[in-house]
Amino acid sequence: MDQKPKQMPKGFLWGAATSAYQVEGAAAEDGKKLSQMDVLNQNTGFSDASIASDHYHRYKEDIALMKECGFNAYRFSFSWSRIFPDGVGDVNPKGVAFYDDLIDELLRNGITPVPTIYHYDMPMALVEKYDGWISRQSVEDFASYGEFLILRYGDRIKNWLIINEQSIIVEFWKKKNYIPPKYHDNPQIKFQINHHMNLAQAKVSSLIHKYVKDGRAGSAIGYSPVYGLNSSPKNMLAMLNAEDLKNHFFLDIYFRGEYAPGALNYLKEHQMAPVIQEGDMEAIREGRLDFLGVNYYASKCVKYPDKEKNHLIEAKSNLTGQKGAMGAYEVMPDFYEYIKNPNADTNDWDWTIDPDGMEYLLRDIYERYRIPMMITENGIGARDMLEADGRIHDDYRIDYWKKHLKAIHRAIEMGVEVEGFLPWSFVDVLSTSNGYQKRYGLVYVNRDDESPKDLNRMKKDSFYWYQKVIESNGALLWNTDPFVR
Repeated sequence: MDQKPKQMPKGFLWGAATSAYQVEGAAAEDGKKLSQMDVLNQNTGFSDASIASDHYHRYKEDIALMKECGFNAYRFSFSWSRIFPDGVGDVNPKGVAFYDDLIDELLRNGITPVPTIYHYDMPMALVEKYDGWISRQSVEDFASYGEFLILRYGDRIKNWLIINEQSIIVEFWKKKNYIPPKYHDNPQIKFQINHHMNLAQAKVSSLIHKYVKDGRAGSAIGYSPVYGLNSSPKNMLAMLNAEDLKNHFFLDIYFRGEYAPGALNYLKEHQMAPVIQEGDMEAIREGRLDFLGVNYYASKCVKYPDKEKNHLIEAKSNLTGQKGAMGAYEVMPDFYEYIKNPNADTNDWDWTIDPDGMEYLLRDIYERYRIPMMITENGIGARDMLEADGRIHDDYRIDYWKKHLKAIHRAIEMGVEVEGFLPWSFVDVLSTSNGYQKRYGLVYVNRDDESPKDLNRMKKDSFYWYQKVIESNGALLWNTDPFVR
């Protein structure tokens, strides 16, 4: 019997993703004021966000490249401080005009906008006013910001990602938030920030359901499946503990309207649980989400903490790009200890390369929540080299995406609803911890950490490959012809 050729489902979304502060530049131009990420990326030894990839001035050129590649969707984020420079109060007309033009240009080119309302960039004015997400006032101010966007763009945008990567914001709370030093020794603060984000997201979700016909509210979660080091009972318990605190703690709120009990009780035992006021959980339940954006790069491996390490240790990134130079692996005492997976390879920044983890997490999430998903980030950071002939040969990225896309397709075969693939990133963007030495894009941006150079766009080998994948709706992934990639 002839088998039907493999490809992605009809209507599958193909595109890529960026975020405002990492791609736009113009950080203090046309009325915009600084965000916390503009400030946190100053004086790091890498590039700052003042110019980034200059998408603010080059968006039409960039959208033309998206169309050439075959995109039918593009994930971007709004910059809160470009629209409301002080976080609240007067709207910045030039900031709004930029997003008006961006969205209209996408639609003219047959590309569906998939926006993120918040991607790390709290206006610095609100950090200075009341310490940002640490204050409950942030909940109301974020809801007002979200309501403005929904009312302005709800006629053109149906799928909304509200907050990006709460799990990462909690794990790297001093890098993804501007945290005043007086809070640095109090880890409870990161879980309080998370609770305020949950409230804010639920309020905006309810507004989407109220104002947008057929609108759907979602969130993009930074998600890593967790493997135990081995089958010893203690290490398997550590795996369960890590899944509870790193994954279920976020998704249970999104889709069940409650905190995972094991994780919440652990936080209570260690005086790290958030303060939850009367009415909070009802508001969260009323604003449950409709779909999930999955940002997947790497799986994690854990064991039960060694006695000499059985105290709180916060994760620190590899800043050098030399394998084995991870700053620190997270330890939650009497719960779990992150370690390098001895059975998996990594990139130069010690991020595990695990395509099977994509199928694992999609099936696991779907089994638990039965919700539709789209891949909203996936990619490999590397030192891409511009060759003398003007080409960028990134076969490693093609191999990475090919394997991950096949894993997505297998999950779909197993019954999971996956609606699209929007990998990281469209053009090279400012990496939060590694500047422009670590590149992700389909399109090379001619700049480095020392100089913006001419910022010219150059298509990598992966661009041409992805173009053919999209054209075939994924069928190319199973082409065995050695001369076709």
